[in-house]
Amino acid sequence: MAQETKQLRASEPFQFFTQVHLRELTGLKARNIKELFYHIKTVPGSVIYHHTHHFLQQHQFLTPEPPNDFAYWVTEALNEVKLGERLASINICDFTSIRAIRDEIAGIIEKHPSLSKGYLKEANEGEEFHFMKSISFVFPTPYAVSTLEEFKEVLKKISIHSLYFHIFEARLRLERGTNDFSNWFESMGEDELARKVLKLDPYTYTMEKLREKLIRLIEDRLKNVSKT
Repeated sequence: MAQETKQLRASEPFQFFTQVHLRELTGLKARNIKELFYHIKTVPGSVIYHHTHHFLQQHQFLTPEPPNDFAYWVTEALNEVKLGERLASINICDFTSIRAIRDEIAGIIEKHPSLSKGYLKEANEGEEFHFMKSISFVFPTPYAVSTLEEFKEVLKKISIHSLYFHIFEARLRLERGTNDFSNWFESMGEDELARKVLKLDPYTYTMEKLREKLIRLIEDRLKNVSKT
């Protein structure tokens, strides 16, 4: 058993981080699709991130079907239903950077016939799209682990803000290309576990359900190790 434990010990421990978010108004707003398109192309990435992810941060205990704020606004405020459907159909999980998400959203709007028309639907007064940004403050937790068993136990304790950071924030805003957990599992030779975590669509889980799923995957791996 001592040999198995040694095999599962990482050369570099995993340091858990957590974060807090500060949301701010930018002072920018859009009344029509043309203005929406312009601002989407030019606002900081923190704005795009907020309008595609704030639902997960604010309603983490609900079943997440995270609304795209842009899709909601063009549908409800401008009654551009087809455009709203196209924007809502974007699968955020397919992207590994905010820049790529921005390009996809802007590309869909750019192709919409309304941009080339002389007449653009205007939102009613008070229903303009107000752009907000999400500012993150990241700091380390007291937890650093070197084995899957230790990782599993800490995973039960960390806040959902820590879980959110390592799954969503690191992958998109820090552009690491993958979630931190899969990256660490792979570094310690747990390639199959890394792939299973990477294949999860975190947008289809609440944060607590995602925690439970990750714990089950690790427990299954530990059971397989104990049998060998």
